[in-house]
Amino acid sequence: MSKALRVIVSGGGTGGHIFPAVSIANAIKARCPEAEILFIGAKGRMEMQRVPAAGYEIKGLPIRGFFRPLWKPANIGVAIDYLKSKWLAKKILREFRPDVAVGVGGYASSAALGAANSLGIPALIQEQNSYAGLANKRLAAQAAKICVAYEGMERFFPADKIILTGNPVRQSLLDTTITHDDAVKSFGLDPNKKTILLVGGSLGARTINESVLQHLDIVKDQATDVQFIWQTGKYYSAEIAERLKGKDIPNLKVTDFITDMGAAYKAADLVISRAGASSISEFCLIGKPVILVPSPNVAEDHQTKNALALSTKDAAICVKDSEAPATLLDLAVRTVNDDAKLKSLSENVLKLALPDSANIIANEVIKLAK
Repeated sequence: MSKALRVIVSGGGTGGHIFPAVSIANAIKARCPEAEILFIGAKGRMEMQRVPAAGYEIKGLPIRGFFRPLWKPANIGVAIDYLKSKWLAKKILREFRPDVAVGVGGYASSAALGAANSLGIPALIQEQNSYAGLANKRLAAQAAKICVAYEGMERFFPADKIILTGNPVRQSLLDTTITHDDAVKSFGLDPNKKTILLVGGSLGARTINESVLQHLDIVKDQATDVQFIWQTGKYYSAEIAERLKGKDIPNLKVTDFITDMGAAYKAADLVISRAGASSISEFCLIGKPVILVPSPNVAEDHQTKNALALSTKDAAICVKDSEAPATLLDLAVRTVNDDAKLKSLSENVLKLALPDSANIIANEVIKLAK
């Protein structure tokens, strides 16, 4: 291209949206070092800190989600902020003059891609889940390309626009060179014991946390054979620290946030996780045995659909959120001690991996710009 490529990347709200967005941006930069990339996010959301930390500029919109039920009076303010966000997004695009816009999901993606469509800027949607979100379904008619992570997405999007790419993941997870033993030792644990990692996503998960708190006896009983790394999430950390006061459980490593997830996954013989699309893509690429506990508090219950896409192929174990506090810990201990089951889960989940997603999507973005 004769001039520097200019790209808008929009979306966020959770790590599950932010990590793919940054991965796509990095892949574009690797191919076009002169490219100028501007992110659009939602004010007050995680992307406003995580994106600058990754080295990219971001503009924030006052956009937020509607309250349920929709007739709540508070939604009047939400609607006003949405209209204001659409106007601001169009203003940002006119000033930045992008060649192409990329949307990865989240509140800001809806306003930014809507503005791109109205200005005649080609747009690419990256749908991470097996059940498409409402905003992406609405934007699909005007999008030039739709990159998906699951087969069968023709029931949501025009078939001629779909490209099966998979979800981009954090490159650090794939590049980590730490050994299993050193990874376990980095958490102050014993590399000769089986290790279970419990992680509820970047914000934590109350159900997974309660599943541990209600069965600390099971954790203690496994002290000679099994150990646990427990990421509580910063939101729950103070409450959990209070509830663990005076309890000495040497085979339980508790932390509010894990910076090096590559080391955490390498240390784990089994992972317990929510069923966000990005997390599932990571498990597929690294071949990690996992028990998925889908969050019921997400749009259209898409985490359950994500989890079933794996569990129906014996590539993961799925536990309902409502059943987890009673059954999760006991199931996890039985599974981590079953070497044949761990091997089977690992082999089956690897078969579902779609590698090189960020580079494939970056190529599509560059083609659209041309």
